[in-house]
Order: sequence, then structure tokens, then C-alpha cells
Amino acid sequence: MAHVNPWKKAEVKQLVDLIKNSQVVAVANVDGIPAAQMAKMRKSLRQDATIKVSKNTLLTIALKEAAKEKPGAEQLASKINGQTAVIFTNSMSPFNLYRKLEAAKTKAPARGGEVAPEDIKVTKGETPFKPGPIVGELQKVGIPAKIDAGKVVIGADKVLVKKGDRIPQDVAGALTRLEIFPLIVGMNLGGAFHDGTTYGSEALSIDYTSQIVAAHQGAINMAVFAGIAEPGTVKPLIGASYAKMLALANFLNGKDAAAVDDELKEKLASAASAAPAGGAAPAAAAAEEKEEEKGPSEEEAMAGLGALFG
Repeated sequence: MAHVNPWKKAEVKQLVDLIKNSQVVAVANVDGIPAAQMAKMRKSLRQDATIKVSKNTLLTIALKEAAKEKPGAEQLASKINGQTAVIFTNSMSPFNLYRKLEAAKTKAPARGGEVAPEDIKVTKGETPFKPGPIVGELQKVGIPAKIDAGKVVIGADKVLVKKGDRIPQDVAGALTRLEIFPLIVGMNLGGAFHDGTTYGSEALSIDYTSQIVAAHQGAINMAVFAGIAEPGTVKPLIGASYAKMLALANFLNGKDAAAVDDELKEKLASAASAAPAGGAAPAAAAAEEKEEEKGPSEEEAMAGLGALFG
């Protein structure tokens, strides 16, 4: 049997214990994060989570071992990529953890050789530099710099590095001098395990806030359709009732003009396509006025109008 270093056994045991005792276990890529930035992230999460950087092989072994008591934990191994930090928490859901890590990301200067996360460009306008050799240095890397009214300015917008391309070292130096920091530094959450399910970054990045808003609007629409009165549906219900009243009055105006009073005729003529503010009030007034009139046809017509308002 091959000899296993005691520290590796201790490392795996510690990881297994943390996995077993944590509601959420996540793995994040930490490639290229400076030590100072990493320390800052640890501090920001100290109250909610434990962060441990480990070797991928040891973490994979620990996940398989922990899966004996937490079935499915081994699936998280497929989300390991590059230098990995493991995050353990009992106070955040996978989605909250993802959002917190995204919020902790910061801009950083390029040193050269990094892959551009997005198009890197300079924009037209003044720079903080005084006329001098800086103009030639900027022009050398493709920045359209010139002197204008005693100031160094960038003459036009220009993309220097396209998304996905590597940033040349000379371009990186010029960007830093212009205080343009194109890199985004932070932990990239690869996946999280919770309650038997492993969530990938694609699922965790969903903007559920917009989905909640859409669901709320759908519930309001359904309540209005069903005629359920509550604070969020009262105005739509009144508006819908007013529109139906106008439609019925318009129909009666063509079939039985005597059933529609002068006020409704004016409303139909001036606001055929839009209900005025105060929606149902004119209809209610018209209903009260018609109750005082006599004649079978008038009573039948207003009974139909009154039914619209309960």
C-alpha cells in the first residue's frame, strides 16, 4: 500500500467534517486573485461562511467520502475547475451565496497576458496628462491621443482589445496610466451542493427578482379575471367594469337611445377609447339617476348596468 502523507489524511478528514456539517457546500475558482483581495473576501464572508483553499484531488476524495452520509455530494466534484476554494455555510442559500460573491468582485488593473473579459476601449475626451512624451507613448499602443488647447486628449473612441483576446503588456501599462482597470477580480462560483442537489453557476445566476415581479403581475391578472377584490386589484377591477359599462352603454345607444342619458352620451362621444379619471363614478351616478325613471325598458337597461358593479 502506498504511503500517504499524514497531512493529506488530516486535510481530507477536515474537509469531510466540514461537508457533513454544512447545509451548503460550494466550490469557486480563485485563479489570479491577489492575496490581499483574497483576504478581503474572507473577511467579508467571515460571519456567514468558512472558506478553505484545497488541492483538487483531496477535495474530490473528501466529496466522495462525505457522500456516504450526504448522498449526491460527489456530484460537486464535476464543478471543480482550476485553483479551488471550498465555501461552507449554514446561513446562506446557494443563490444568496452566488449574489454575495458577485457583489464582492472588484475592478483591477491588467499586467499583460490576461484574457479580456469584455471589449476594452478608450473613450473620446480629456486625460489628466500634460503635453509631453505621453502622447507618443499612447499613440504607440493605438490610442488616438493628441494635444488640444494645451491638454492631452483622446481624439476618438477606440476598442484596443476585443473580448476574449489577451491584453498586450504595453497596452496594459497604458490602460493603468489612464486609470482604466479592465479586469474583474473575485471568486467565480462553479457550483453549490444543497439538500441533495448540485446547482451550476448557470442556475445560480438566474435573476429571480424579475421572475418574482412577473409572477406577482400574473397573480394580479388572474385575480382581476376572477373578480377577486383586494388592494392590488381594486383599481383594475373598477377600470375593467367602467370599460364594460361604456361598451354596454354604446350598444344600448344604438339599440335603445332612451336607455342612455345625456351624460353617458357625452362620455361615449369624447372618451370612446379611454376611461376618464374617477372611472366608475359617472356610471354610478347614471345608475342612481335612471332608478328614478319609469318604464320597463329603462329598468331593464339599468339592471344590466348595475350588475356590472355587484
